[in-house]
Amino acid sequence: MFLSRLRLFFRHRRIGPAIGLLAAMTFCSGAPPESVDLLITGGLVVTMDPQGHIYENGAVAIGGDRILAVGPAADLKSRFRPRTSLRADGQVILPGLVNTHNHVPMTLLRGISDDLPLMDWLTRYIFPAEAAFVDAEFVRWGTRLACAEMIRSGTTTFADMYYFEDVVAEAARSAGMRAIAGQTILDFPAPDHKTTAAALAWTEGFLQRWGKDPLIRPAVAPHAPFTVSPENLKACSALSAKYQAPLEIHVSETRAEQAQILEKYKTTPTRHLHALGVLSERVIAAHCVWADEEDTRLLHQYGVGIAHNPESNMKLASGVAPIARMLRMGMAVGVGTDGPASNNDLNLWEAMDLTGKLQKLHSNDTTVLPAEQVVRMATILGARALHMDAMIGSLEAGKKADLICLEMRRPHLMPLYNIYSHLVNAYKGSDVSRTIIAGRVLFEKGRLLTLDEPQVLAKAYEYQQKIAARFTRR
Repeated sequence: MFLSRLRLFFRHRRIGPAIGLLAAMTFCSGAPPESVDLLITGGLVVTMDPQGHIYENGAVAIGGDRILAVGPAADLKSRFRPRTSLRADGQVILPGLVNTHNHVPMTLLRGISDDLPLMDWLTRYIFPAEAAFVDAEFVRWGTRLACAEMIRSGTTTFADMYYFEDVVAEAARSAGMRAIAGQTILDFPAPDHKTTAAALAWTEGFLQRWGKDPLIRPAVAPHAPFTVSPENLKACSALSAKYQAPLEIHVSETRAEQAQILEKYKTTPTRHLHALGVLSERVIAAHCVWADEEDTRLLHQYGVGIAHNPESNMKLASGVAPIARMLRMGMAVGVGTDGPASNNDLNLWEAMDLTGKLQKLHSNDTTVLPAEQVVRMATILGARALHMDAMIGSLEAGKKADLICLEMRRPHLMPLYNIYSHLVNAYKGSDVSRTIIAGRVLFEKGRLLTLDEPQVLAKAYEYQQKIAARFTRR
């Protein structure tokens, strides 16, 4: 029995003899099983840990909201006595996906207008629709709709930038999701605050109220260098530093933005932020499509997290971000969907697929961004981009129990030769069978367990009828 157990450990990918021997000795030690809340067994566990461990018949033990152990199912079954057991036979067990950039309430503006230049799209449709309809209730139902979509498709953490961000935080927490909730700051009136001073004052209270929440990290979110003055950018940075809160900002999304900042400040958006003292390890920079080599050097130097949004960058013809160069430098680059009005979905599987293919096409090099690296961008690297990799992004003991299960026995997923290739190139959001956040099952057997889905869909239809009457492009 000892030798058969030992051989089992050696068979698993990237598990060294010392680890296998230790596990086998633990199994034979005769120690009484430890009580745990949840034990998931039988799946192909893809950990995304630093060693890249994969367990062909693996298991994850969970106590409270944390992972206690990950490893071969036979080992964990002998070590733990679970209060609840879940089987994952014929499934992949993966860390929950991390969406590094979003505007989730904009689900209610999904498809309001497409196929327009960015500034036309914003000024003719998005800004007027927001001025007319965005209030706390709009944000509440838009966030619920977004959470339903993300939970169903395996996203467990998202970084948001919008208005009435306390409502986003409340709705996300109620749904059981983990989120960075960034309150947008602008130099002009917004739906929730008519002056920048009022927005900054409210944001400080928001940071205080939500600073210790187990699921929500409050953030300050100056929209972009071209919509926020130097003085207000510095005020946002000071708030971020005072509360050690994330700072989310759009940077170098379009050529027009580059030209505008160059004309006004005689530099690039990144170097403008550097001169103001805004860059730091708390910053999450979205897009960075037109960041040049000096810009990326600065972003890397300060440990800025990068949120790459290939779908919205393509749809709005913004350009192709230099992601391959950033990754070669060792930068923390995650994948985002951007808002559902500019994408038009929150499906990270499609964003992963396009991330790899777009970089290969742009560089004319098929070896750029191999599949495993793209999966890392959607999990552990995405967590690192949000400065949360000590907590989430991989299946390791001590981390939060955020994980998903994926079906394997479906026609478009057979045969299976390389799991990373499948995760990037073959899997769809509809293949997610179970979503768990902080040890809590939120989605299973096709059912959302923390949201009233029929009610959410009915509310979305109500908003559709009202908004379409005024703003749908004919």
